[in-house]
Amino acid sequence: MESKDIRNLEPKSLWQHFYSLTQVPRPSGKKEPVGTFLENFGKSLGLETLRDEIGNVLVRKPATPGMENRKAVVLQAHMDMVPQKNSGVSHNFETDPIQAYVDGDWVTAKDTTLGADNGIGLAAAMAILESKDIPHPAIEMFITVDEETGMFGAFGLQPGFLKGDILINMDSEDEGELYVGCAGGLDANITFAYKQVEVPDGDVALKVSLTGLKGGHSGVDIHLQRANANKLIFRFLKEAVAECEARLASIDGGSLRNAIPREAFAVITVPADGVEDLVELVQEYEAQFIEEFKGVEDKISLTVEQVDAPDGLLPEEIQDDLINGITACFNGVFRVIPELPSVVETSNNLAIVKSDGSKVELKSLIRSSVESRKEELASVIESAFALAGAKVEFSGGYPGWKPDLQSPILKEMTKVYEDNYGKTPKVMIIHAGLECGILGTHYPHMDMISFGPTIRYPHSPDEKVNIATVKLFWDFLLATLANIPVK
Repeated sequence: MESKDIRNLEPKSLWQHFYSLTQVPRPSGKKEPVGTFLENFGKSLGLETLRDEIGNVLVRKPATPGMENRKAVVLQAHMDMVPQKNSGVSHNFETDPIQAYVDGDWVTAKDTTLGADNGIGLAAAMAILESKDIPHPAIEMFITVDEETGMFGAFGLQPGFLKGDILINMDSEDEGELYVGCAGGLDANITFAYKQVEVPDGDVALKVSLTGLKGGHSGVDIHLQRANANKLIFRFLKEAVAECEARLASIDGGSLRNAIPREAFAVITVPADGVEDLVELVQEYEAQFIEEFKGVEDKISLTVEQVDAPDGLLPEEIQDDLINGITACFNGVFRVIPELPSVVETSNNLAIVKSDGSKVELKSLIRSSVESRKEELASVIESAFALAGAKVEFSGGYPGWKPDLQSPILKEMTKVYEDNYGKTPKVMIIHAGLECGILGTHYPHMDMISFGPTIRYPHSPDEKVNIATVKLFWDFLLATLANIPVK
């Protein structure tokens, strides 16, 4: 039987703080409520609490007695969460609390993202600050803003703000793994400008809806071969144009650059005598998509309904260029690491395609742990859309985190894990953006590592965190803090 109360889970201090975070609106881009909440939390404990110009929060706690000679530790997480919800759900991420509940071995949320990414790491840091009986060296809880939309908090960090020697990032999502490297990223922004043209006389307007896809994190889930709603709907549209004389009025696919798009909606028109053929084509493509993604996607839905006539259409040449450009755009895993074939090296997520009556904007996120490969894939995407006549710009580039396999904190945490759990943790490089790469540019001599509990399907409404691994994560964190080396 499901229980909706997560506050009775162990460790209680962590889960109670996580519950508090579910009650504070914290979607990316809305940093004030949660920033104020964290600032007040630090001050309520009588601890030195700072907030920099960009909104990052830093709380310092002195070492417990007997630990003053140990290296200072920065416990680092981000305060924002990805706001994703199922279609038809009325949840407002700027005002409504997350409805988290226990579901078997997991904690998940009702119809929305849970915010375990990175709320569990943040809650752990809060529990350490509040504790009175946990031995630890001097601690700095450093919480960044807007990590999910561009790592703006990490980019905006000023040298000298942090004093610690070791940084423990708690934004990884597989218990038993220690992360020592990550991919860098680059945003691709593509624009097709146009002037609307009139709807042909006698055309009927239809809305085509592609829904039910799983979506997920555009880095850690990209290898799972899940469907990309934007790619699929344009695959359908290409044939609809060719076979049914369809014309495109508007498109709305995807919502966040770092989330695999789960839904896409297109308004089209077709001649009145072609409506029946279009309906049949929708049914054929739905069956085809279901068959192709059997075992990967289990709720694909492609539907069509008649709607009011639109104000206008994309010009035919722009429509065709857009369809061809998206068809040619690479999406998914571009290359794996040859020495580690289970680890993605380079990928692209065609995340957002939206029209507004005067332009169609596309947003894509390129990831790679190899800078030259990131540039290569950017060139591939630029070429596809340049040939289609679009304007292509790149922005928001951030560096990867180069692994240091001789890291002292890696060696110490490996030993602690072996001593406590009788097995060796996996040392990993993650195909996602961790803030360590950027923070390392500000603090090049800081020893860094990342770890966390097991979280599945982040950046989607299916997000869930495994309860047992939260306890393992917490115990490992406490054992690590107790064994931090001397200065």
